Amino acid sequence: MNFPSELKYTKDHEWVRVEGNEATIGITDFAQKELGDIVYVDVTTLNETVAKEDIFGSVEAVKTVSDLFMPISGTVLEINSDIDSNPESVNTDPYGNGWMIKISVDNEAELADLLSSDDYKTLIGA
Repeated sequence: MNFPSELKYTKDHEWVRVEGNEATIGITDFAQKELGDIVYVDVTTLNETVAKEDIFGSVEAVKTVSDLFMPISGTVLEINSDIDSNPESVNTDPYGNGWMIKISVDNEAELADLLSSDDYKTLIGA
């Protein structure tokens, strides 16, 4: 499994890439493997401010539906429209083409609560 060291992670298996005052969010390689074949991603929070740990959408796999939790507070600026027609990119490229949303970072202090790559590996026993 792949856990890029430049990303931050959550206990709920989301990843965060911070660039300036914006962040890109998706689910981890571990999460997509656990879910199996992803068939649909539902995010309807565009232009909404979502608090840390609140649900910003859901991901549907062949056998289950899982909520997506906001790793840090922010306003949803963009939803990856490519995953509407190509949800399997979450399985094949979770840290690249399979990203889910881009947000504004509303509270930089919350970034300190996220896990490093090594901490996340420890969490999942990798």
